Amino acid sequence: MNESRNEARTHARLIALICLTVLLFSPPLVLIFDKPAEQGLSWLPLYIFIVWLLVIGLAAWLMEHRQEDS
Repeated sequence: MNESRNEARTHARLIALICLTVLLFSPPLVLIFDKPAEQGLSWLPLYIFIVWLLVIGLAAWLMEHRQEDS
């Protein structure tokens, strides 16, 4: 019973991570960072890199945490 509860919790967290990823990569939010800075360079590549790094890190942490519970 406890294992199925842990699996359900992990499944819900992974779905939440997917929803967060879709939100962070949604066009309205991405367009905010697509405006050029003072030097004329866009913040978009830095934003995409940081968000992608965050998503990969959270997914790795969730999956590693899942293996420790089993």
